[in-house]
Amino acid sequence: MDDIWGQIFQVGFFAALLRIATPLILASLGEMFAERAGVLNLGIEGIMLLAAMTGFSTAYFTGSLWLGLAAAMATGMVMGALMGLLTVSLGLSQHVSGIGVTLLCTGFAFFFYRLIFGQPGVPPSIEAFATVKVPLLSDIPLIGPVLFDQFALVYIALLAVPVAAFVLFRTPWGLSLRAVGESPRAADSAGVNVALTRYQALILGGAFMGAAGAFLSMAQFNAFTFGVISGRGWVCIALVVFGQWSPWKCAAGALIFAAIDTLQLRLQASNVIDVPYQVFLMLPFVLTIVAMAAVSRNARAPAALLTPFRKEER
Repeated sequence: MDDIWGQIFQVGFFAALLRIATPLILASLGEMFAERAGVLNLGIEGIMLLAAMTGFSTAYFTGSLWLGLAAAMATGMVMGALMGLLTVSLGLSQHVSGIGVTLLCTGFAFFFYRLIFGQPGVPPSIEAFATVKVPLLSDIPLIGPVLFDQFALVYIALLAVPVAAFVLFRTPWGLSLRAVGESPRAADSAGVNVALTRYQALILGGAFMGAAGAFLSMAQFNAFTFGVISGRGWVCIALVVFGQWSPWKCAAGALIFAAIDTLQLRLQASNVIDVPYQVFLMLPFVLTIVAMAAVSRNARAPAALLTPFRKEER
């Protein structure tokens, strides 16, 4: 037991925790915006994968990581707009549309990667994002190396949480978004363009998902592989429910999942516990299911979630 606590109470553990939590925070915020508008975006897994591929490919050929990030976010926005076309404009099933978008994006990612890079013996790689030290603050004992010696995208993700909370709860657009997710008929009567608001939420959410995918292929790893997402998109859907559609709680859920994931990686590397490595790999997902089962009973989803809005119907 002392060895396990020794793996936790280290500066490196908490620094790694923030890095692992970053794509979860970004993607869960994107999913939260979509669901707050009444649309369940099950395309998140595929969107993250395709964005990871386009971001990596752009960075590989241009030499610019920031152009790669922009390409990944643009990919997410386009796929968010496609999800809007299917669920908002056409009023199709959100479940079926989301799974379709995931399959489409996954197929695109595999096809274009093979088309661009072929089947090289050594996978192509890029020079990943480097950590950025904040002057003076990074020299603070313990806290400095954890909070102020991170990737730029980690800082962006942490800042995105309070910004998302402010936008959602303190701006007219946030009020319209929540109204559309709770009662689109009432929002429409108040002059809110329901379809446009849902499109905006899906496109904004897609940008967050794209940034999450780019982080995995361009910061956490320096290469694109077909398993780079590894179910993180599905985890983010669970985190939104766990966080009860609140930016702060979603981020807290992402940190908890990342803490468990970080711990299992360190336990694998240290051989503190002699069990098959598959047990460690499944540990974060098992605990996510347990947390979901405990929290989802009292979770109150937006009332119009999964409900298409047709203005001509009464």
